[in-house]
Amino acid sequence: MRAILQAAVALLLMPYLVDAVAASAADKSAPKDYPTRPVRLLVPYAAAGPTDLMARIVGQKLSERWGQNVVIDNRAGASGNIGTGLVMRSNADGYSLLVHSSAYVVNPSLYRSAGYDAVASFAPIINAGASPNMLYVHPSFAVRTLKELIAAGKAKPLSYASPGIGTTPHLTVELLLKTMNKLELTHVPYNGAAPALNAVLGGQLVLGCGALPPLVAPVKAGKLHGIAVTSLQRAPALPDVPTVAEAGFPGYEDYTWIGFFAPAGTPRAIVEKLNRDIDRVLKLPDVKERLAVLAFDYTPNTSQQFADYVKKEVAKWGKVVKESGARAD
Repeated sequence: MRAILQAAVALLLMPYLVDAVAASAADKSAPKDYPTRPVRLLVPYAAAGPTDLMARIVGQKLSERWGQNVVIDNRAGASGNIGTGLVMRSNADGYSLLVHSSAYVVNPSLYRSAGYDAVASFAPIINAGASPNMLYVHPSFAVRTLKELIAAGKAKPLSYASPGIGTTPHLTVELLLKTMNKLELTHVPYNGAAPALNAVLGGQLVLGCGALPPLVAPVKAGKLHGIAVTSLQRAPALPDVPTVAEAGFPGYEDYTWIGFFAPAGTPRAIVEKLNRDIDRVLKLPDVKERLAVLAFDYTPNTSQQFADYVKKEVAKWGKVVKESGARAD
């Protein structure tokens, strides 16, 4: 009878013993003092764009919190694919992380071989913020509304600047102007938002599309004119710029978001610690103020919620790529 009781107790305790072993393994793979050396945040775009700005704001605060250097590494090229591949091939130990825009979920369907799988190659950490995209023009271009822009595009083919192939600003123009309004357009991609912005500021091109963060200041200064933003509500940072929906396309909505990713296989405990620490940084009053000025909106999210969102975004933008006929190669 005693043997039977001991066996029954062992069976009852088995799930708890399994959990304890798993927790112990997680503790060994994710030291409580992580990080113990500098952490690299790789941004696959040129400096001064929305992704770079987010990485630097968050990186500075993480460095202060951890007492370790956080190094921003800009590796522009192939619409983010080069830098993304570098992180994918890095050690899955939490010391090389990727900070990418929503192009992360677009490129695998836009390129025949982006070099990574948006779902399987990385562990999503956190969605750090989203910003609407905006169509903008050089002041010398006699267009001030979306209706006037469409009319100008039908009268004469237009060229436009974007932060790169596969970015949501690129697909915003392809969907809104080419697919929905049948305009003949030439896409001029740049290695990031700042080079695209500078091309329009310098008059090389009269039309551009990008996420709001680097555009707010030049629009307020009159160096650019905002045509329309792609959020459902007007952006508080630029309240005079109408939405695409207000301009005659009800329900139109898309965003550029910035996410943090770790290589697949990174210990779960490290991913969760990074999620908690970045979440705390993004909730700091001074960080919230800086992001608000840049027109970034942060909604707290777990790593699992972000992973689920990534899967939905892959499907959504894959459909847009297919319908627009956009290709990168």
